[in-house]
Amino acid sequence: MIKRILLSFAALVAVMSLAGCGYNSMQQQEEEVFAAWGNLDASLQRRADLIPNLVATVKASAAHEKDTLQAVIEARSQATQVKLSPEMLTDKVALAKFQAAQGKLSSALSRLMVVVERYPDLKASQNFLGLQHQLEGTENRINVARQRYNAAVKTFNFSIRKFPNSLTNSVALHLERKEFFQADPGAKEVPKVNFETKS
Repeated sequence: MIKRILLSFAALVAVMSLAGCGYNSMQQQEEEVFAAWGNLDASLQRRADLIPNLVATVKASAAHEKDTLQAVIEARSQATQVKLSPEMLTDKVALAKFQAAQGKLSSALSRLMVVVERYPDLKASQNFLGLQHQLEGTENRINVARQRYNAAVKTFNFSIRKFPNSLTNSVALHLERKEFFQADPGAKEVPKVNFETKS
């Protein structure tokens, strides 16, 4: 009888200690990181899908701006070739390579928008305006998705380091710290504004 009570008590203590060890919460937080990455990846894919339509629209009105259009096409191609799976979110080098490809695409799109300023007919086109609004909305979605991904990473990284989760992780789960999505290297530079037009 006493043996049965002691076994029941030991089982109760074991269950209570598992409930507070963070085993489930750390796995849930890792899944939240993966979900946030999936949302960011979907926004980046949406941008890549819009670019061929944008380039085709600009080509019709600005045929002699081939270099800029070609740079956008090549940057899109490179950005879509660099893939990053959720399992690679712990690899700093892979994430840096992915971000560099996306940054190159952002830079090429910025140059394209500057080119567009030279073509009033293009800016007035309903097709172009619709694409431009979609692209601007996509850029906003990407920014929000980056922030949400980084917030999920911050929560997860802290969770696997705090006690008693750190103990549970080192013994049972072996989850690794995830990497943050960094700002583009040129993001801290002050943009140059130039209102001069070429004659």
